[in-house]
Amino acid sequence: MTDLSKYRNIGIFAHVDAGKTTSTERILKLTGKIHKMGDSHDGTTTTDFMEQEAERGITIQSAATTCFWKDHRLNIIDTPGHVDFTIEVYRSLKVLDGGIGVFCGSGGVEPQSETNWRYADDSHVSRIIFVNKLDRMGADFYRVVEQVKNVLGATPLVMTLPIGIEDDFKGVVDVLSQKAYIWDESGLPENYEITDIPADMVEKAAEYREMLIEAAVEQDDELMMAYMEGEEPSLEDIKRCIRKGTRDLAFFPTYCGSAYRNKGMQLILDAVVDYLPSPTEVDAQPLTNPETGEPTGEVATVSADEPLRALAFKIMDDRFGALTFIRLYSGRMKKGDTILNSATGKTERIGRMVEMHADQRNEIDSAQAGDIIAVVGMKNVQTGHTLCDPKHECTLEPMIFPDPVISIAVKPKDKNGSEKMGIAIGKMVAEDPSFQVETDEDSGETILKGMGELHLDIKVDILKRTYGVELEVGAPQVAYRETITKAVEDSYTHKKQSGGSGQFGKIDYRIKPGEPNSGFKFVSTVVGGNVPKEFWPAIEKGFAGMMQEGVLAGFPTLDVEVELFDGGFHAVDSSAIAFEIAAKGAFRQSMPKAGPQLLEPIMKVDVFTPDDHVGDVIGDLNRRRGMIKDQEAGVTGVRVKADVPLSEMFGYIGTLRTMTSGRGQFSMEFSHYSACPANVAEAVIADVKSKKEKK
Repeated sequence: MTDLSKYRNIGIFAHVDAGKTTSTERILKLTGKIHKMGDSHDGTTTTDFMEQEAERGITIQSAATTCFWKDHRLNIIDTPGHVDFTIEVYRSLKVLDGGIGVFCGSGGVEPQSETNWRYADDSHVSRIIFVNKLDRMGADFYRVVEQVKNVLGATPLVMTLPIGIEDDFKGVVDVLSQKAYIWDESGLPENYEITDIPADMVEKAAEYREMLIEAAVEQDDELMMAYMEGEEPSLEDIKRCIRKGTRDLAFFPTYCGSAYRNKGMQLILDAVVDYLPSPTEVDAQPLTNPETGEPTGEVATVSADEPLRALAFKIMDDRFGALTFIRLYSGRMKKGDTILNSATGKTERIGRMVEMHADQRNEIDSAQAGDIIAVVGMKNVQTGHTLCDPKHECTLEPMIFPDPVISIAVKPKDKNGSEKMGIAIGKMVAEDPSFQVETDEDSGETILKGMGELHLDIKVDILKRTYGVELEVGAPQVAYRETITKAVEDSYTHKKQSGGSGQFGKIDYRIKPGEPNSGFKFVSTVVGGNVPKEFWPAIEKGFAGMMQEGVLAGFPTLDVEVELFDGGFHAVDSSAIAFEIAAKGAFRQSMPKAGPQLLEPIMKVDVFTPDDHVGDVIGDLNRRRGMIKDQEAGVTGVRVKADVPLSEMFGYIGTLRTMTSGRGQFSMEFSHYSACPANVAEAVIADVKSKKEKK
């Protein structure tokens, strides 16, 4: 099938437990892709095929699958909801053309939905909204629609209204056709009838239809003028306007239903086909300059007749070898083709190509623009690499990944484990760019770094089960940073004489605190050639190299500005290396005078608690040095938002569950770095020193 207008590349994303995976299951059942529906509660769903996913009832990695609805091909990616795995959502959104945002009818817009919504906005992905779980206690469709407006700042375009609520939820009213879809109690998706709207909802349905048409015709000036003169637009015109508004992110068609009970899913599939864009309708991916990362002004036009341009967005290791997931933006790819990886400059031959259905695969011989496929056994491709035609080299916009905020030290329990661990960790780092590994040179320990406790917990579990490596795990460590608090003006001379030519470099410089999050900045204001221009990069390199290890406890240094304003050189003895050594000496000499200070990562924490435990939760967050930012009362409880240092949040889930009799939930993500209180800083520095002495 080659008609690109019949393709829809979509992702399903939401907060933990809003029903993404169940929605995917129902879509696969409706489109005839699977015959028996699985259930997240039993760990039998199609897209959650990892052991860890089945056990915990959560999605850890995004899974891809393909199905057909009304002659359209849907490539669907089911993404995780947990904050520790947002990277999976981010990279999936990068390669998708549209999405379904699933919200829980009783939980509403939850913290992780906000993060994912923000990512989708950044990637300009068109979405439809599905308010799920309307059969649950406390469900309220209209409240969730208000939250979408207020919390996400988005415009929902209500397309269906619920008939009945909680246990009485029977079906939905289609606002556009003014018909009711009522399902029977068999739980089968196909058992529904289309009837007239229930009498008590006629007025409401008419009112919502008017609002829908008013919002839609704003997309077309001629229709709007005609509508204001009392002329009703045709159904085709309304749909065309909704499609345009959805593509331009002017509004988001909003549906309701219950995926678990199979009610309302057909209308969502129709909406995907009717309103979400095909690969040719979205803005083409910009090409960038590989050196600077700046856009070149060219784009990867979606067409099979263009040169090949594709992005590797995910690498997965399974029992058959490494799979590289690829989104083709333009051109064609066939078995046996030689392609260029523009990030490494090396060519690779395409061996086996497969179309994925979760962990099942169908072999294919060729793919074209718009497809999402996997290639088996690519050697040097990593997440974010561009694959292209060797005659037309190009680089697609790369992916940006967050830095890890938490680390643990691990070592294998037995000697044979260390080689196995090395190989396994190599594969895992390729799969997940937010997971990093380094070796502590002093102690020889392996340090795993990740986005949160759950993230690292699951990595250790995968090492044990999938690769058979038993590990001893140390206590979690926080990624502290250092900075300075006052400006210093200083001078440093590096002089070395030992037969033949010597080394000489003199620099006069100012070191001062930079803007928050500015990293390291170097400027030179030398005039008159006292330090020749060709030595400036060496001086910058000397300072920049020292930023990795601060003077307090050896943590990387942030937000420092160095200005070189004068100095001196020797016609024979000065060299780049002499000035680089001078800069390193200058750093050691001046940083302790600049009021060095320890910084700690502060997390944005969002806690949900039942009403009767709010006092305990807030008291506990205050004890953890948290700053309470906001409290928001919902129907079933209260959400407390706070900024809390990461070092105080270890093991928090256990405390929260005990405090709220198991009903509390929380999510957290990195917010910013902030100065450590003196007593905390002293303890951290003392701890680092005692570890060094032991070694």
